[in-house]
Amino acid sequence: MAFVGTRDQAKAKALYRDTLGLPLISEDHFALPFDGHGNMLRVTNVAKVVIAPNTVLGWEVENIAATVKALQEAGVKFEHYAGMGQDELGIWQAPRGTKVAWFKDQDGNTLSHTQL
Repeated sequence: MAFVGTRDQAKAKALYRDTLGLPLISEDHFALPFDGHGNMLRVTNVAKVVIAPNTVLGWEVENIAATVKALQEAGVKFEHYAGMGQDELGIWQAPRGTKVAWFKDQDGNTLSHTQL
């Protein structure tokens, strides 16, 4: 099970369910539990979101370029980091070929998609 905090449950539901396509399991005033492809993801209501300086959640995808383009069309902004050598979509390629693109959720948590 993974946890991520939110201050805006409605915006979190819109991103995680509607944009990222994670099935919502249930909903109450404590949390939004999603099926994170076999692992539960609890998007938990918190008084203050503490932003980690690193990626907090990530998903493996088959075609990162197509995934990034589709999410951009849905309004997701991908991060571009100085000195990383990312392409125009924001995709970084590791020396061994893994590709990663980062974006933020509605609360500023850093999320990623990875193509191995």
